[in-house]
Amino acid sequence: MTHLPIDARFAALPAVPGKVIAVHLSYESRAAQRGRRPAAPSYFLKPTSSVASPGTDVERPEGTELLAFEGEVALVIGAPARRVTLEQAWDHVGWVTAANDWGLYDLRGNDKGSNLRNKGRDGYTPLGPTLIDARTVDPAELRVRAWRNGELVQEDRTAAGRLVFPFAQLVADLSQHLTLEVGDVILTGTPAGSSVAVPGDVIEVEVDAPQAPGAPTTGRLVSRVVDGAGRFDGSLGSLPSVDDAQREEAWGSRAAAGLAETPAALADAVRDKLMAAPVSGLSQELRRRGLRSVFIDGPQSIAPGAKLVGTARTLRFVPLREDLFAEFGGGYNAQKRVFDAVDPGEVIVIEARGETGSGTLGDILALRAQVRGAAGIVTDGGVRDVAQVAGLDLPVFSRGAHPAVLGRLHVPWEHDVTIACGGAVVQPGDVIVGDDDGVIVIPPALAEEVADAALAQEAEDAWISAQVAAGHPVDGLFPMNADWRARYEAESDGPDTPAEDA
Repeated sequence: MTHLPIDARFAALPAVPGKVIAVHLSYESRAAQRGRRPAAPSYFLKPTSSVASPGTDVERPEGTELLAFEGEVALVIGAPARRVTLEQAWDHVGWVTAANDWGLYDLRGNDKGSNLRNKGRDGYTPLGPTLIDARTVDPAELRVRAWRNGELVQEDRTAAGRLVFPFAQLVADLSQHLTLEVGDVILTGTPAGSSVAVPGDVIEVEVDAPQAPGAPTTGRLVSRVVDGAGRFDGSLGSLPSVDDAQREEAWGSRAAAGLAETPAALADAVRDKLMAAPVSGLSQELRRRGLRSVFIDGPQSIAPGAKLVGTARTLRFVPLREDLFAEFGGGYNAQKRVFDAVDPGEVIVIEARGETGSGTLGDILALRAQVRGAAGIVTDGGVRDVAQVAGLDLPVFSRGAHPAVLGRLHVPWEHDVTIACGGAVVQPGDVIVGDDDGVIVIPPALAEEVADAALAQEAEDAWISAQVAAGHPVDGLFPMNADWRARYEAESDGPDTPAEDA
């Protein structure tokens, strides 16, 4: 393993790396935080121009807000690896060091999955300050820690059960596809605790092996965040943009980002009541309470007989404008982010302005929602692949089928905001109920109250139906006059509140 002469940026390394490869998710703690656990490792490349020596300042560009740090273990290849086995893989790692995989979330949504601009900027891959000989440590006995302004904010180990993918697996997997050469760097992912740093913050990262002889350590890799000069030129490329979903991921939680917590999921008992109550009865009870503008007009179930109950997760499309679609329509756009983030019991509600001349989702996204445990989907636009979507175990309400893709009419714009769907205002956390009569919106604070009232009315209506079936006329029975109500109460211990015309 020969050390080659290199410039100051690579002073902590044995050679100038030909490539820097980063892993998206590899720690169980981070996977749990993100709510998704990959079945196989996935990667992205960082340019070698992003490599920096210890102590280098990290710039947050003017006009941006979400510069995030990620303390990581970096593997430095010591012997070429091509199609090596899992058992052989660690023998091709020459050294271990500390890394900080900086990323600018303001550019993440526009990077279309490449991570080039948000993680490839100059100085965004500091490494060092010293190397640990990989032959002296067990890859399952390493520890990575990070400090922000002296406070420990990240700590995890590489022991069994802590990693989704052991380090040797990453080396062996990559070697199936390309040759890992001496000096190449693999950034192995970050544990939970990654967050945002602001100008003036000092971030330190250290990797060590506390259980190995001599407890070798890299020492602390220190980075200070500073303001960067000069705004981005929008005539050359896309500009920074952020939303609350990006803020939550960058900071690590909604609370850390200063955002209001997402509304609590429906209690099981309330959900059960709403599942039993018909939309017609619920709408009647809302009307009695002064709420008349709660109907999502237009969407109907694509599989008759389906019942939908859940809390709203909102998505908004704006009308097609070709330059905006080119910037916001591709890659990991707002539509894909919602379907990847929907939680169990939530209903994705889509504002498509009532446009039925294109699909607003298809079978792949519907399947993703089902796998995530979504309670259903409501769109006031069309659905593609309608036969496949109807075959899923997922209630979907739309205004009809259409084979065209989203980009014919829409730009996916934002999510988790107040929207208008089918003429109704829908806020994140609102209760959504749908059946063959249509879909309504219920303020969360009224959900159990109107469910109880609707079920009580259902019991009364069932008794009235039995009387009609027995031959009684509806006059005086529907709604019940005093005589019929007295009989009802005597026979069923029913409520004594007069019923309103249905």
